[in-house]
Amino acid sequence: MKYLKAFVLFWWDFIVGDDWLAAAGIVLTLAITAFFAHHGVNAWVLMPLGAVAVLYLTLRRATT
Repeated sequence: MKYLKAFVLFWWDFIVGDDWLAAAGIVLTLAITAFFAHHGVNAWVLMPLGAVAVLYLTLRRATT
């Protein structure tokens, strides 16, 4: 059980890291892309655009 907890905590720290808002933005982008793809929309472009938007907002917040 100790190894499982260490494994989960590693991935939590790796994915969320210092900026939980960036991780939440990527999860939201994945959810929106999945929603549109499920409804038959060709939504592959949403994920790259969402990742760029999250990166821009993260960098903007870090520099101000």
